[in-house]
Amino acid sequence: MKTAFLGLGVMGGYMSANLAKAGYSVNGWNRTSDRPGVKIALEAGANIVNSIQEAVTDVDIICTCVSDIPDVEAVILGENGVIHFAKPGAIIIDFSTIGSAAARHISQQLEPAQIQFLDAPVSGGDIGAKNGTLTMMVGGDQTIFETSKPILETMGKNIRYCGNVGSGQAVKLCNQILCSLNMVGICEAMLLAEKQGIDPNLVVEICSTGAAGSWALSNLGLKVAHGDFEPGFMIKHILKDLRIIQEMVNSDLPLPGTELADKLFKMVKELDQGLGGNQGTQAMIRAYKEGDR
Repeated sequence: MKTAFLGLGVMGGYMSANLAKAGYSVNGWNRTSDRPGVKIALEAGANIVNSIQEAVTDVDIICTCVSDIPDVEAVILGENGVIHFAKPGAIIIDFSTIGSAAARHISQQLEPAQIQFLDAPVSGGDIGAKNGTLTMMVGGDQTIFETSKPILETMGKNIRYCGNVGSGQAVKLCNQILCSLNMVGICEAMLLAEKQGIDPNLVVEICSTGAAGSWALSNLGLKVAHGDFEPGFMIKHILKDLRIIQEMVNSDLPLPGTELADKLFKMVKELDQGLGGNQGTQAMIRAYKEGDR
């Protein structure tokens, strides 16, 4: 199969690299050509091109991984989007987090062009993207899912079919609530350890093996304790996901924990003249230490 990968950011660069390393022909495209992910994809064997048209013409499977709903719609449905250049029967796999309604809308718009669509949001951060161990939550036609599964297996380890289009997004939003509240717990645990004079390494080492264990604690716990805010998943992106959740539930389903996490992430984003949004989600600790709560 010929493939294309559109969006070579923190996640997409590594994901496209793993696709190329697995032996697939990969056309890579990014809106800005100087991103580190572009270099990562290029060095792995991807063919970096200058336009979406060049990337997707005569390609079988087109992967997209960009930031927000308008970005995904522009790449797929826009004036110079995939819909105008992909061949009938091509499959688009979107790894972005955009919510169920947006996924269904995009899928419906693609139907007249006979282009198939899978929503496949991922979890596992830049570490999972680099190691090819991402969790993938996939929605869409099950036959198309099975056809695409070998491609997905080059980038992910835990790949689950969730149901019709939008179902992958639905599971991912639940995942983002868990991630957000995990970070609240990690920050408060590290603050308590500090107050008691306990080595944070000890907290991570011991608590990771018990009922409190989580991917976030094992991978981000010490970053919280040591003030390492380099992004694996940026605050501005989790805020986008929490916004989608809140828009979906409106006032019908109170989610006080989610609202607290949203508030803390927003506080960090506002620090440094708004540049805090480019830090990793573990920078939530800054809201406790520097913010006015």
